[in-house]
Amino acid sequence: MDATLKKKLDIGFNPRNIVVVGDKGPNYNWLKSSAEYPGGPTYSVQLDENEIPGIEELGIKNFKSLHDIPEDEIDYVIIAVPRRIVPFILKDCIEKKVTLVACYTAGFAETHEEEGIQLSETIINMCKEADLAMVGPNCLCISNPKVGLLSNTSQRTGPGGFVGVLSMSGTHTGTMISALTAHGMPISKSVSMGNSLSIEQSDWLEYLGEDEETKIICMYLEGVRNGRQFYDSLKKVAAKKPVVILKGGQTADGARAATSHTASLASPFAIWSGMFQQTGAIGVNSTDEIIDVAKVLTMAKPVSGNRLGVIASTGGQSVLVSDASAKHDLTVPALEESSYEKLRELFTLTGNSYRNPLDVTGVLNTAEEGDMMLNVLADDPNIDIIAMEVGDFTQRRNDPDFYDNMIKNFQSIKENSDKPFIVVQTGMEDVVLKTRETLKEKGIPSIYSFLRGTQALGRAKDYYTAQAEINS
Repeated sequence: MDATLKKKLDIGFNPRNIVVVGDKGPNYNWLKSSAEYPGGPTYSVQLDENEIPGIEELGIKNFKSLHDIPEDEIDYVIIAVPRRIVPFILKDCIEKKVTLVACYTAGFAETHEEEGIQLSETIINMCKEADLAMVGPNCLCISNPKVGLLSNTSQRTGPGGFVGVLSMSGTHTGTMISALTAHGMPISKSVSMGNSLSIEQSDWLEYLGEDEETKIICMYLEGVRNGRQFYDSLKKVAAKKPVVILKGGQTADGARAATSHTASLASPFAIWSGMFQQTGAIGVNSTDEIIDVAKVLTMAKPVSGNRLGVIASTGGQSVLVSDASAKHDLTVPALEESSYEKLRELFTLTGNSYRNPLDVTGVLNTAEEGDMMLNVLADDPNIDIIAMEVGDFTQRRNDPDFYDNMIKNFQSIKENSDKPFIVVQTGMEDVVLKTRETLKEKGIPSIYSFLRGTQALGRAKDYYTAQAEINS
């Protein structure tokens, strides 16, 4: 990417100072999220005398103008003023040679109003003529939790993560940050891109593509301003690390909503699907699927085949997982005869099926039996992927150590087998949440339901297959 822009973004993600222009109470979202930034001082610019006491109560010094701030260089400015005022603040930023600006303000071309459209053109021209780097407008800015740079008051600082988030929606930005973190995949950096009038989506993509802390990129897109440039950037970045994209506006109604949200121009979804296939990016259809796919890609071994070995809690689940697998180009094949010989004695006592999927109703009574089943699938040459259902049944064993020992079995199979392994969670929500937390702590990928699990495995398989073809 452009070296000058990269340097500006490096500074913006690690600013020596922050200025918030126009934030108001009672929430003071931007000031509160920046008040304890450890990398340098936070200042406020506010003319409304009624707001100044509340700002000062936060321990933040207020000024009437950006020019009054006692800093020779201002690294990062957040703008939260009415849309008509934005050009005046940008003029001050240009004069002060601000490194990076983020404009929270909305109400531009996405309104389809003449004034909003004209203001958009004014902003584009100002940024271009002055070479001003601006996030947005209509965005929730940027975050770098590792250094304490946050985008809202609910976000928390923490050790460096490995997932980069890029989103044209502030809501989806927050949702992905919260969900990914809750599932054991902390954030490296995030960008709420908004309308992308200055820094384009391809710029952000290339920046995170070069970011060593970011191992996978998760995106929500409604459209792009420069399709060819984005295609080239996506192809380049996807060759280095996974890029998971949720494309909003896949239908006619969705496209109209996207135009009103971020002024994104509609384009047939078939074009996007073709681009994902050609570049090796991973297209998904929900934020839940982003989480599931990211979990398989970052916590499981690479998916190099499509033959799934399943340990299911009931015969009914065995049927459903077989159907779900077929929908995502996975198969549930017969095992080798040597595997059946190992399983036969255990399963013939109850008459359960052990043809794959293994129906463990009334069979799985000890952790040793569970370990044996997992290792049979790990050793079977007909199996490429292993999935085991964990539901309420794991809580109802006479052995109080059963659950903990099964977790150890999961760790062992993940570490010692070359085959990707996931846990599929089913059952009551409280049990699922408890189990998920335990599995997260151990680095074991868990996905709710076989439908979502097979979908994520299918996406991962397609990704690794596409990368192998692209690199061949």
